[in-house]
Amino acid sequence: MKSYAVKLEEAKSLADIFELVKEGVRRVMRTGRAGLTLGLAELGGGEHHWVGAFYPVGSNTIIMNKVPLRRIVETDPRLYNAYVFHVLLHEYLHSLGYIDEQGARNLVLGISQELFGKEHVVTQMAHDITRFLPNLTYPTPGYFQRKLEELEIEAVKDFDRSSVNYIV
Repeated sequence: MKSYAVKLEEAKSLADIFELVKEGVRRVMRTGRAGLTLGLAELGGGEHHWVGAFYPVGSNTIIMNKVPLRRIVETDPRLYNAYVFHVLLHEYLHSLGYIDEQGARNLVLGISQELFGKEHVVTQMAHDITRFLPNLTYPTPGYFQRKLEELEIEAVKDFDRSSVNYIV
C-alpha cells in the first residue's frame, strides 16, 4: 500500500488531492460526507495578506483563492500539492461541522501528522503555514458572505468524483 506522501506526490489534479483528503479523514476520524463542489475564484488579497479558501457554512461548496495557487506555481511548485491538501483538509473539516477556526486548525495538524508524519511539509504547514506562505490569513466569520453573489466562480469538474454513482 502506498504511503500518503507518495499518493500526494502522484496526485495530478485538485480532484485527486481531494480524494486523498477524504480518504485520510475517513481513516483518522471515521467520518466524511459527499456532494461537495470546488470553485476557484479571484478572492484577492493585499500586499501583506490573502485568504487561501473558504467554506460558506451550510453550503456544499469550497471556494479556493486562485491568487495563492498561482503564486505557489510561480515561486515554488513543489509546495503546490501540499498546500492544496492543507487548504482542502481545513475546509473539508468545516463542511463536516467543525466550524471553529482554531479547532479546525488543531484537527488539521493532528490528521496531517497521523497521515504524513511530523517531518512532512503538509504537517509543517499545518503547524505553521506562515513559514511557507507568510501572508496567508484566515477570514473572519461572514467576511465573504456579503461578496459571495459578486464572485465569478470557476467550477472544478469531477471534484468529488468518489461520491458520484452513475447507472449505465
